[in-house]
Amino acid sequence: MYIIGIDIGGMSIKGGVVDGANGTIVCKDSVVTKAAAGIDVLAADTAGLIGALLGKTSLKISDVAGIGIGMPGTVDSKTGRVIYSNNIRLVDAPIVEKLRKYYDNIPIEINNDANAAALGEVRFGESKDYKNIVFITLGTGVGTGLIVDGKLIEGNNSAGAEGGHMVIRVGGAVCTCGRRGCFEAYASAAALVRQTKAAMQKNKDSLMHKLARERNKISGRTAFLAAAEGDKTAAAVVNRYIRYVGEGIVNLANIFRPDVVLIGGGVSNEGDALILPLQEFMDNYCFGIKNGNPRVLVKKASLTNDAGIFGAASLIVSSVK
Repeated sequence: MYIIGIDIGGMSIKGGVVDGANGTIVCKDSVVTKAAAGIDVLAADTAGLIGALLGKTSLKISDVAGIGIGMPGTVDSKTGRVIYSNNIRLVDAPIVEKLRKYYDNIPIEINNDANAAALGEVRFGESKDYKNIVFITLGTGVGTGLIVDGKLIEGNNSAGAEGGHMVIRVGGAVCTCGRRGCFEAYASAAALVRQTKAAMQKNKDSLMHKLARERNKISGRTAFLAAAEGDKTAAAVVNRYIRYVGEGIVNLANIFRPDVVLIGGGVSNEGDALILPLQEFMDNYCFGIKNGNPRVLVKKASLTNDAGIFGAASLIVSSVK
């Protein structure tokens, strides 16, 4: 069973043909997201990417079981509309309807990208044995997917599970959603880059300057790399960032008490440098953890850079069991 999984992000649209029977990606490709161009351009670019994927595999659209799409923001999975996406600048956008102009006679399912990724971890990843999962993606924004007792929690009109927009600092930094102090404004990869730049401006002798010149950019990796080489300014950035992420995941753990919090997105590629201190933070601050309440594990999501593609494909395969 072949499925096309499409992961629409703030920077790129990634797609892959997934073999649903054995959980492998047959081929994949990507195009740049034109975030400000509108729904018609987004749909056309997505359709073009699907066509390119079919061409790479010599498959016809009739050979595909369906097209699954994950994207950030409030996505009504029943109507196929993007109600609001602050990072791709869409409001009440009928993306499934637009795609049917290109691919009409095939099932198309859409959901929030973090919701889809959570399903993907259960269907294709290493979390098959967990019934209660909080999935967090640390990317352009902060997305959250919630699985409780084996069921995806979407909320009213699929508008729930937006953990990235809970406030962790009253009156804090302005978020792209317009509110101040959101988890996303402090824990996203974009926020980490801002924090890194601010620290570099204050300390011109930091190793981060050298690393940024060597790589021709300041990224979410800059502070982690410099901290690993003993740079104190970078270590302070990393420690503060981990505290921001820790506050958010503990809040979510206290509400849902999952078996595991899975960390995905680009920042998760830091591995143990991120995951181990987050586990320590969880063990110290999760409610009742020292008085008999069950421990909450913190793990890196197993599907890594392909989580969005597998997650989107999982929308076609089946619901969580």
